[in-house]
Amino acid sequence: MIDRLMYGAAAAALVLAACEQPPAAPAPEENGTSEAEMSASDAAADAAAMPAAEGGALAALDNNPFAEEWTENFGAPPLDQINEAHFMPAFEAAIADHAAEIAAIAGNPEEPTFENTMLAMEMSGRGLSRVAAVFGNLTSSASNDELRAIQREVSPMLARHSASITLNGDLFARIDTLYQNRADLDLSEQQARLLEVTHDQFVRAGAQLGEEERARYAEIRSELATLYTQFSQNELGDRESWYMELPEGALEDLPASMVSAARAAARARDMDGAIITLDRSSVEPFLETSPDRELRERAWRGFYNRGNNDNEFNNNQLIRDILVLRQEQAQLLGFESWAHYRTAGTMAETPEAAIDLMEQVWWPARQRALEELADIQAMIDAEGGDFEAEGWDWRYYTQRVREERYSIDPAEVAQYLELDRMIDAMFYTAGRLFNISFHERNDIPVYHPDVRVWEVHNAEGDVIALFYGDYFARQGKRSGAWMSSFRAQNGITGEIPLILNNCNYNRPAEGEPALISFTDATTLFHELGHGLHGILSNTEYPSLAGTSVDRDFVEFHAQILEHWLAQPEILETYATHYETGEPMPVELLERVLEAQTFNAGFENVEFLNSGFVDMAFHLEENPSEIDVEAFEAEVLESRQNLRQIPMRHRSTHFLHSFSGEGYAAGYYSYLWAGVLDNDGFAVFEEAGDIFDPEASQRLYEVFSGGNTRPAMELYTGFRGREPSVEPLLRNRGLLTEVEG
Repeated sequence: MIDRLMYGAAAAALVLAACEQPPAAPAPEENGTSEAEMSASDAAADAAAMPAAEGGALAALDNNPFAEEWTENFGAPPLDQINEAHFMPAFEAAIADHAAEIAAIAGNPEEPTFENTMLAMEMSGRGLSRVAAVFGNLTSSASNDELRAIQREVSPMLARHSASITLNGDLFARIDTLYQNRADLDLSEQQARLLEVTHDQFVRAGAQLGEEERARYAEIRSELATLYTQFSQNELGDRESWYMELPEGALEDLPASMVSAARAAARARDMDGAIITLDRSSVEPFLETSPDRELRERAWRGFYNRGNNDNEFNNNQLIRDILVLRQEQAQLLGFESWAHYRTAGTMAETPEAAIDLMEQVWWPARQRALEELADIQAMIDAEGGDFEAEGWDWRYYTQRVREERYSIDPAEVAQYLELDRMIDAMFYTAGRLFNISFHERNDIPVYHPDVRVWEVHNAEGDVIALFYGDYFARQGKRSGAWMSSFRAQNGITGEIPLILNNCNYNRPAEGEPALISFTDATTLFHELGHGLHGILSNTEYPSLAGTSVDRDFVEFHAQILEHWLAQPEILETYATHYETGEPMPVELLERVLEAQTFNAGFENVEFLNSGFVDMAFHLEENPSEIDVEAFEAEVLESRQNLRQIPMRHRSTHFLHSFSGEGYAAGYYSYLWAGVLDNDGFAVFEEAGDIFDPEASQRLYEVFSGGNTRPAMELYTGFRGREPSVEPLLRNRGLLTEVEG
């Protein structure tokens, strides 16, 4: 998953908070006057009226690290000097500076040119980019009450500021003039692409609306920013408030590594004993290994009911409010629904195409899941269990079926998957593919002791990026795994990208190794794939850099890298025992690889359940009337879903869909990217070399190209043709059912 925190110039107008809120945004408070009452022009006027000294309002701040550009450590933020008190003054000043820059561009009496309009926009908002990127990363990865309070105030401010730019009629007139005359401007390929992308983004952000519609559009953006913030904070609050204490007797039946993690989780809350939390890295291994059915049910219900409890963190009404506003926004822009608005211009192009792709996988996946359920029930019956399998039984009995069928013990496998060795493995993979190397730095300031930093060098030894890795779960950090940045690559200034990967693995006890599962290791490779998309970016303009691509293309870069982890060449070298250093035994390695498609029915059905519900929400004609839980059930029952397999992300904690807009009516994009990555990795399989130089160079062009060309052009340039769904079905073990 990615967070669009790469604020760069023109992109600042479109991405800053309003368009794609980071999924960990905190909750709003009432501020008296409605934030939505200010029109876009009022917001711009107020921002421009803020006091500004020579060099701008931000530069005039005293004793504030954001007041000047950072020059040490390749421009890395001085995180050891930044505290909560710096943010609000910096945001206010940076918004004022950016508003003044935009006003100067929009009011320029000269005829619009690429240089005085597009390039000027690309170079604007640099101070705001610095402030917003640091703040966004801290609220996701190291949040606290003070940061959350600031976020409650900042989110609608940024939404108003974004609207004041995208709804600026004079500014859009200049962009539109250039766009209408683009054939006569002698633009380079990237200049033409920047103009095309920016014009489209402004149109999609309401630039062609009438005056009254613009005012309403601005109100909607502000209201949504507040709702996204509240949804995210509710999920975080509900998740962090829940824990389950484990009796000492229950610990005897759990793997030693899980017991260690459970005790560490208790210590992190200043508690004695051992606890299970609702972090996925805590609760899912417990559901896989605990023989105590009652405890499993408590953990399962706690996990799937986040945001749906009778407390202050309930998200049901927020979902309705968000859907109503999204529908109104889409219809203001002339789209039938939010789903049509979000898929327009993507690789899928329409919600119908996205649904059709999901349908192609659904029925073979469901059939496989029925077979898996039969295996689970057979084991329950053989043991004399007088009950039908339920959701809280699936992972436990699936793991036992896996052990019986493949003789795989997750605890045994984890002994060969030590986190540092897996980091080495992913760096080795990136190095072989793209001729780069990673060199750790221990002197660059970070926001938490867990965070590590590496310089990334190219083949000539030049530093092309800084890479931050934050791998352990903790309070104040949102769940899941994601990539973001402190700065995008900028070809105009020569600034290198500053890329951040976050995961949520269990922190081991002091002195013990961090042993992870094969799934965790896959996530590690996945997020580095996103990271490499930013690291390798080589574009002229920051608005086209890195992950600034179609949402249903952006996951390709992450998912294709996952394939290398499962290659014997990687595992034989890096999957070594944490104590002896011995490589994973060949027969165990073979069993691990053979089991990769095991439980594929569950995994695909669980994902598709979320994909179908996400799309159905955003096609619904009367969202204000939705009973969220009943709506979920109706969508799932319409495809004869198995009751034991819920959505991977239930609606009330579906951060992808309701904490921002990046994956709203776009959760299908992981499957779309799955078609691309399986088809794409076949290039290396066909070459007979997982590091084939020619294929690697073509793949580099995709990773480095950002949004300089349409997504399908980039993909076909790599693959030589459009993608086929067959490799995905084959690699997920679903092809036989389709053919039959």
